[in-house]
Amino acid sequence: MKRRLFFVLPVATVDGGSAEQPYVVYFCRKLKETTTHAWAFLWLPDAVEHRIFSMSKVRKLTKAQRAKRQQEEEKRLREEEEAQLQAEKEEHRRLERERKQEELERLESKDRERRGDELDELRRLLENNQTAVIKWKTDAVEKAQWARYMTCGAIPDPEVQQDVNRYISLWRDDPEVNITLVLKQCNLALQLMEELEVLLRDVTDPQKGQNYQEGLLQLLALIHSKHILTSEEILKEASANIDTETGNMQRVIKDENITLCLWANLKKNPRFKGFNFEQAGLDFKLPKQLAVKDVAVRILHTRYDHLSLLARIAHLRIHAPGHRPLAGDEEDPVDIEIPEQRTEGEGTKEYETPQQSPDEEVQSIQGLDGTKSAASLQSRGSSAQPAEGRSSQIQTQMEALDAEGELTSPLQLTTLDHREHVQVVDLMQYTPLGGVFHYDAFHLPTQAHEVNGWKIRQLLDKGLQVFPYPMEMSNLDENEALASPPVGVSVTLPDCVVFLETPKVARWDAAAAQWRMDGITQVSYEEAEAKISFEMDAFHAFVLMQHTYANFPFQSWELRPLGQDSALFTINGALIDLSITIQGDQCMLHSEKGMGLSHIRGKWMSSPVLQRAMLNAGVNITVNEFTDKYVCTCGKDPLIEEAAYKQMALFASASAFAWSKWNVECGVEHLVMQVCEHHIPAPVLKGSWILYQLGAQRSQKLEITEKSDCYSPDLYPGSEFHSTFIHMLQDNTSIEGIARIRESNYLFVDTVENLLRATRPLMYS
Repeated sequence: MKRRLFFVLPVATVDGGSAEQPYVVYFCRKLKETTTHAWAFLWLPDAVEHRIFSMSKVRKLTKAQRAKRQQEEEKRLREEEEAQLQAEKEEHRRLERERKQEELERLESKDRERRGDELDELRRLLENNQTAVIKWKTDAVEKAQWARYMTCGAIPDPEVQQDVNRYISLWRDDPEVNITLVLKQCNLALQLMEELEVLLRDVTDPQKGQNYQEGLLQLLALIHSKHILTSEEILKEASANIDTETGNMQRVIKDENITLCLWANLKKNPRFKGFNFEQAGLDFKLPKQLAVKDVAVRILHTRYDHLSLLARIAHLRIHAPGHRPLAGDEEDPVDIEIPEQRTEGEGTKEYETPQQSPDEEVQSIQGLDGTKSAASLQSRGSSAQPAEGRSSQIQTQMEALDAEGELTSPLQLTTLDHREHVQVVDLMQYTPLGGVFHYDAFHLPTQAHEVNGWKIRQLLDKGLQVFPYPMEMSNLDENEALASPPVGVSVTLPDCVVFLETPKVARWDAAAAQWRMDGITQVSYEEAEAKISFEMDAFHAFVLMQHTYANFPFQSWELRPLGQDSALFTINGALIDLSITIQGDQCMLHSEKGMGLSHIRGKWMSSPVLQRAMLNAGVNITVNEFTDKYVCTCGKDPLIEEAAYKQMALFASASAFAWSKWNVECGVEHLVMQVCEHHIPAPVLKGSWILYQLGAQRSQKLEITEKSDCYSPDLYPGSEFHSTFIHMLQDNTSIEGIARIRESNYLFVDTVENLLRATRPLMYS
């Protein structure tokens, strides 16, 4: 066994330690080393040697262990200190929460104590304003009625049915066919129709509503028949007014409400393709089959749209609104029966003209001068069935006759004869713009012949007859192709409207009394020239349409005062920005863009009139209870909305209100907006806005700002709760501002409220 030489010393002999401490073993490699201590030499086996060396290695790590233990101790102390600090913070937060809770309870208790007084004061203010507005409107109506009575004008009182019936009967019996005189008469009838529409929108008595509706339909039939008579009279003299350049007759007649374009095919040139009425911005194209026939083409552009009114009357149905409407807008619709369409042999002459029987005239109104399509070539009886037993419902809201129709779904797809799909237009989703274009083909009336100074003309009692196209099989020669090419037309967009997007084209379906988008092909839109071209399978009345809510949702909005009883309401829409100046009970539209707004821009008018004018001009900003079916909303309680708009109107002379991004985050039961006291016409300075939150029970000033990272309903330090919005605003309104508010005119307050309720910016932004 191999052995090594060791020597062992007690620790006491080396460092003066205790004798009980373990020995330190030294391995001597050199025996000749000198020492003053006693040496003990041992020969140890390998196992004992290993143990001694292991002990030696452990003793060498003592400093590292001490450092590690020191670090652990420091860490423990640090953790204890942090835990103590955290506990102190938690305790501080708990105490702060308790303090805030106590403060909230105190503020809520204070709010409850004065809730009754605040609500009573608000109710009194609103009732006083409403009473004054109702009295003013009643007086205005009485003055208007007296003024009408004193002027003894040519237009009867629309509320007196006997006068309306007498007016219709006298005009129907008038044999006048001169185009100038007839158009003047038509303009008077249009004014009467407008007044009847206003009454129909606001009617509450079913019997009166039915009378107004019957009057509208009779006037519509009469205007239609007068247009037919004047067109026939002009076409009878076509040969006497031949254009030497074309060999045909063409004529354009304009007035403030219509543009009449007539073309008579006298030359029958098989190479004829079409004609352009440059004065009217209209041109048409004819297939070869018609170019060689005795045919006349009429394009009558009416700047009004009574066909959509007819569609609404024929198809009124009740929608289930997605959101509850504002309280003031929800009224029970009136049940009104559709006037019966009398057939021949009933003995009445109510609709009869020298050219058309009652059945034919009403049918021609629905069919737009009697034009027929593949769908309307069915029997006449199918589209002129008596309306006995049918009833419709007229809503009393403004939209019932203006823009939002009552069809059941957007672009309904149904099946006709199991062969073609019918694409019905939803008049709530789409709005006809620029009036109606009546595109018709007629048999050319027999022309007069001069013999020895006498004019000889064959007299027919059937009047102006529609030229059927596609042509019936019996009218086709054996060598003619059976296919009937489409007829083309091009239209320059009317300058009285703004198309925010590419226009849609819809044609009138006579049999169903509705607008359809099928059967229209080869649509081409030239935006630079503001011109649209397309083809149809037959001659139809057509209209240009646009999404009713193309400018929705609003990107932002602002209502700021310009002075006493004056404010500026600005809406930044999805496609165009609009501003409306409010002065008393009048409004004026401003817009940087939109060439088609010249007839309403910068002109003072009442809020309802301006809203309808903007709708008809293609820049709609109004909504109804069905708008959420077509526009994304942030979903708000309509009762809270209504209360907010009423109170905003009260403070509109002294405070500015604006959109807030947190309105989407605060939930259905709350509204958030920016508010700032403002007295000068200049824009509100950045950094002046304060956020307020409105709820069903209380209003409060928020601690967050528009630049905060996240939404928080925390109360602004030092502020209080109030049961009404106006009392919340009063806490931050100066004496001058309070004086302005108290001096606000009731008509100004009503106009602002009407505009806010009509647009609902807190929901549709």
